[in-house]
Amino acid sequence: CVCECVCVSVYVSVCVSILGAVILGFGVWILADKSSFISVLQTSSSSLQVGAYVFIGVGAITMLMGFLGCIGAVNEVRCLLGLYFVFLLLILIAQVTVGVLFYFNADKLKQEMGNTVMDIIQNYSVNASSSREEAWDYVQAQVKCCGWVSPSNWTRNPVLKNSTKTTYPCSCEKTKEEDNQLIVKKGFCESDNSTASENSPEDWPVHPEGCMEKAQAWLQENFGILLGVCAGVAVIELLGLFLSICLCRYIHSEDYSKVPKY
Repeated sequence: CVCECVCVSVYVSVCVSILGAVILGFGVWILADKSSFISVLQTSSSSLQVGAYVFIGVGAITMLMGFLGCIGAVNEVRCLLGLYFVFLLLILIAQVTVGVLFYFNADKLKQEMGNTVMDIIQNYSVNASSSREEAWDYVQAQVKCCGWVSPSNWTRNPVLKNSTKTTYPCSCEKTKEEDNQLIVKKGFCESDNSTASENSPEDWPVHPEGCMEKAQAWLQENFGILLGVCAGVAVIELLGLFLSICLCRYIHSEDYSKVPKY
């Protein structure tokens, strides 16, 4: 029974180490990403950068704890198993806390995202040279949306507001499936067959949906997958906690000479 428990504990510890690597990689991706909603938020919110460093720290600690759990289980060292249990419990509590905070602050995050996007739209320049303008162009082109709530959000931009021709953001333009999706248009475009006397969003050849609607639709479609991943992570961590307690109960004496020295 002890041997089986040790084997399962080793497998769980390996899974915990892999989980730590995934968390660490997610934090690095947040800092390195330059072409998504994450990049748009990161340029305007320091809290997201802090969160990325927290992910990196938690991921590194989780990987280390998984490694210590393997050593503690194989060599039957209660001290390492106890340390593994304590840190794994703290990580689980932190994850639950973050999940609860995110749930109750979802509306606030949504409002912050909307304010950030509207600021980008209002100050969007003809050349679209800044990193956050390029990131928003990429989002609109890849998600196939325009504006935050609707394309009419772009009428707050001074260039489009004062234009007498049918002028619209190029990244919002409807593209054919055979067009190269990797090429993202920047700046403003003018319609060739315009007969209107004012620049109205109804005349723009752009995607009619706002990006907020597309983001909400994606979350609803993938909510089951996200929930399943979170539940799977929680099960692995709870199993690690349970097995570490069981091994600590079975190990009555510990020999520190078994611990490998590096």
